[in-house]
Amino acid sequence: MSTRARSLQAAATQAASFGKLRISAIQMASGPSVAANLSEAEVLIRLAAKQGAKLVTLPEYFAILGVKDTDKVAVREKPGHGPIQDFLARMAKKHRIWIVGGTVPLWTEDPAKVRNSTLVYNDRGETVARYDKIHLFGFEMGNEKYREETTIEAGNEVVVFDSPFGRIGLAICYDLRFPELFRRMQPVDLIIVPAAFTETTGRAHWETLVRARAIENLCYVVASAQGGFHRNGRETHGDSMIVDPWGIVLDRLPRGSGVVVADIDQDYKARLRQGLPALSHRVLV
Repeated sequence: MSTRARSLQAAATQAASFGKLRISAIQMASGPSVAANLSEAEVLIRLAAKQGAKLVTLPEYFAILGVKDTDKVAVREKPGHGPIQDFLARMAKKHRIWIVGGTVPLWTEDPAKVRNSTLVYNDRGETVARYDKIHLFGFEMGNEKYREETTIEAGNEVVVFDSPFGRIGLAICYDLRFPELFRRMQPVDLIIVPAAFTETTGRAHWETLVRARAIENLCYVVASAQGGFHRNGRETHGDSMIVDPWGIVLDRLPRGSGVVVADIDQDYKARLRQGLPALSHRVLV
């Protein structure tokens, strides 16, 4: 058996041995200064850890939400190197927690673009998973206009990994609108979705989409969002939440910076799946 296979087997065994584990979603209103954003993130990570969270998720663009879309290109990092990645590894190791680094702008061959990437660190500060955002946001209504494709290179791989918290699937923000992505993840115990939903689309659809993904996949969903006004004039919806497999919102934060915390219970999830075995009733795949 390979080292990776042994590691995954050990993680799965560890997950099965836990009844409940505490997880957290952090909400921010990030700005154009990487240093300032990391400083705020450090305070919120510490707060989540003090509340007993063993898995902490940061929102999309937690390290930079610039005045211009191109600002994130200027601070992009090569995988494994850079102040944002060093910060995430240091926080995970210091607090002995797993950290999901919302999104980090990573290097691509195209000098004008980044990969908008979620990076996962274990409690030893080691990178254990990376997901590059597949679906790129495009929106135009009134004075609002967004085209992520101008500065982001899309990913093309569905990412699922094993952990002490069960089998985890990764998605980012706009991905929530594409349920086929989450079906490709099956089976998963937990879906993590860092986001920066606009106030316009978030007010209309955010909670519905997050709860729908939990219900149809009979799993927990952690949705960590940007929530507030930003230096570039953008307003994000916030409402970070943790939702259980029955679609119940366990904790939420409507606006502003802060921490959302809840316990995930794998036994409870197993009972729900036994009583409603919808995942095994799928006909169209």
